[in-house]
Amino acid sequence: MLPLSFAHAGSAYCVDAESRRIRKLLRRRRRTYDPRPGGFFEVDPAFRHPDIPIEAALARCVPHADGQPKHTVYASIYRVLERVPLSAIGTLYLVTKDGRTLGIQRSAEKADSSEGLHLYHELAPVRPLVVSRLGPEPFFRLLCGESGTPLSIPAIAFFELRLGDLGTDPLNGSLGDLPYDNTNHLRSCLEQVKSKEVATKVVDRLHPGTFSYRTIKNGLYIGNKTEGLVTYTLPPMATLKETNYLWWKSATI
Repeated sequence: MLPLSFAHAGSAYCVDAESRRIRKLLRRRRRTYDPRPGGFFEVDPAFRHPDIPIEAALARCVPHADGQPKHTVYASIYRVLERVPLSAIGTLYLVTKDGRTLGIQRSAEKADSSEGLHLYHELAPVRPLVVSRLGPEPFFRLLCGESGTPLSIPAIAFFELRLGDLGTDPLNGSLGDLPYDNTNHLRSCLEQVKSKEVATKVVDRLHPGTFSYRTIKNGLYIGNKTEGLVTYTLPPMATLKETNYLWWKSATI
């Protein structure tokens, strides 16, 4: 398995000699209780790119002198997302802070294009927290330059997060169980994109890379300029409670 990780590095490409190494790493993570959730995409083992030295990384995946297996080897941490085509990206794995793993397949449905108030957490190549009137599809087109904006990026991965009552009433709506920080600023930004000409506004330019999975609204979106946008839809939490209770319990703590 060749995993493309977005957990903490924004866009990192790491290589493991065998897929069982992933399972061992997750079990070790569960024992040591890493407090940060993370995630990675499975990448086609046949994928190669001249700027990502995969063969050199695979050559380093040999056991240590004492027989212990080699831990993860990073092949690249710079401009990775734009160099891996969507056709080479497979299952998305979301890992909780105690190592529970949920696999999500790519959805056949197109991303939502409807307007309204949205909250996006960009993962790579940059990581701001953004509010917008644009649905995921037009938001992607805006960031990738298809709307004629002078600033654009070649590829992007982002989550849409829940807004609850703030989605219809930014100033007075209840936060409910949403664990967001600096909520007065968030409310102000939402009200501005709701009532003014600006369609998108940055809430936090250097937003932390960690967040609660229970705040995810629809799922993860990943796309680039040449292949467009694809969706990895997260099942509703009520469904996950029934079908994958241990992951749900860990994700909602």
